[in-house]
Amino acid sequence: MEKVLFTIGYEGADSERFAAALAGAGVATLADVRAVALSRKRGFSKSALRDRLAEAGICYEHLRALGTPKAGREAARADDAALMRRIYCEEVLETGTGAQALDGLAALAARAPTCLLCFERDPERCHRRVLAERMAARGFRIVDLFA
Repeated sequence: MEKVLFTIGYEGADSERFAAALAGAGVATLADVRAVALSRKRGFSKSALRDRLAEAGICYEHLRALGTPKAGREAARADDAALMRRIYCEEVLETGTGAQALDGLAALAARAPTCLLCFERDPERCHRRVLAERMAARGFRIVDLFA
């Protein structure tokens, strides 16, 4: 059986289109990889998102340990993807906690169709691209979704 990992950003989306994109792709679990699962955008803070997804039959998991540190988020907002990537790898993925969290993500995604969530619409500007590359190296095919 082919292992697939989806990614999605909620920038520019509303919660209805967002949930429809996940359901349409057959996503069973949304893996929120934001360090801080709060949003000024209505419907995308942790509790509201978890409740909305439950209505659609989609599980919600907050994987805080795979979130981007503040300096990495600032680099992403400044459109410096290279700096964001370096910070993310050094401060998250190349630590024991980050490696363990990545193993947990791989196990989760191997059990059921899983989608990584962060804010940025463009996955190239987001740390979920780095995660996707690491998961591809573990045999997952990566599919970027857009709501």
